[in-house]
Parts: sequence; C-alpha cells; structure tokens
Amino acid sequence: MRPPQKKVNFRNGDKVEVCSNEEGFLGSYYLATVVSRLDNGLYVVRYDTLLEDDGSQPLTETIFPKELRPKPPRLVAASSFPLCQRVDAFDNDGWWVGEISGKVDDHHYYVYFSTTREEIVYPSSAIRVHQEWLNGHWIRVKPINL
Repeated sequence: MRPPQKKVNFRNGDKVEVCSNEEGFLGSYYLATVVSRLDNGLYVVRYDTLLEDDGSQPLTETIFPKELRPKPPRLVAASSFPLCQRVDAFDNDGWWVGEISGKVDDHHYYVYFSTTREEIVYPSSAIRVHQEWLNGHWIRVKPINL
C-alpha cells in the first residue's frame, strides 16, 4: 500500500481511512474520524468499526499522517465486476485490497488477497472498486486485460 504522497491537512471531524501496516493486517483500511491534530504533526483518530479491547467504546489511536488518506469518494455501484478487477472487500471491520478471481453468481464473487494468499467469496454489496490516493487525487484502478 502506498501512503499519500501529497500532504493533506486533515481537520477535526474529517472522515479518513487508516492504512494498516501491521503484520496480518497489511492491505487493509479502516474508516475513522479525525479527533485532533497534535503539535508534533500526528493525528488522533477514532475508528468507526474498531473497538477498545474491552469493547466499551470505539478505539482511539494516534496515527502518523502517512497512514491516513481521505475517505474515498463513493462510486456508482458496479452491477458486475470483471475478472482481475482490483477491489476492496469489507471483512473484519475494514476494507481489504484484493482482486476479483471468479464469479459464483450474479451477486457473489471470489476475491483473491495476495497478502494472505486467500480466496474468499463475498456478496457484491461487500465489494467496492479499489481506488488509490496519489498526489492528492483519487485514481480508479483499471482491471488487467487478459
């Protein structure tokens, strides 16, 4: 995963995605809200889907700017996904980067994750077209032509 290459100054209340670089979570993004920007340039975020260990409230963490990107714009929902289309699949409270590796039926697809070498079936409602945040712009990644 590439972190943003153009500096973005997030404000309190901005919706962002946090890119995880931890082992076992590489290639995943988690929706969060910016709580504050610290004097040292780090950000405090509160996750929308991740909870504190005791489950009592949303997890709050201090994050380096390179681990943040704006929340991607919503694209028109795809009626179908072509083979090899780079996508994000929602699983375990976050979005995981993969690619379409097969079709089960009109509403379910196989998604292959190169980071874990797993192939998992997802409903189309849990899949979005992958977008990269590069130089301050969202770039839609095109499918590989076979």
